[in-house]
Amino acid sequence: MAEPEVKKEDADSRRVQTFPIVRYCDMPEEMKVETMELCVTACEKFSANNETAAKMIKETMDKRFGASWHVVVGEGFGFEVTHEMKNILYMYFGGNMAVCVWKCT
Repeated sequence: MAEPEVKKEDADSRRVQTFPIVRYCDMPEEMKVETMELCVTACEKFSANNETAAKMIKETMDKRFGASWHVVVGEGFGFEVTHEMKNILYMYFGGNMAVCVWKCT
């Protein structure tokens, strides 16, 4: 028997997303870009530990933009939060990883 051919479509569908997709953001552009870069760096550095990635993002955001930032990193979660205007980012990275960063006082 001949082995079945692997379709190119199947191989393409298995590629992992390597760029961030912003689902919602109301941050100023400069803050948005900086936060996205921080989230990608943390998720790549701590890919096996979402809690450590969230802690790194939170501590860095607190230092750069003032206190009271909150971060959720993971997959398969929903949320409803109260946040300050111009201080929320919800994005996907790496296929199934989601990051939500917001500030509230």
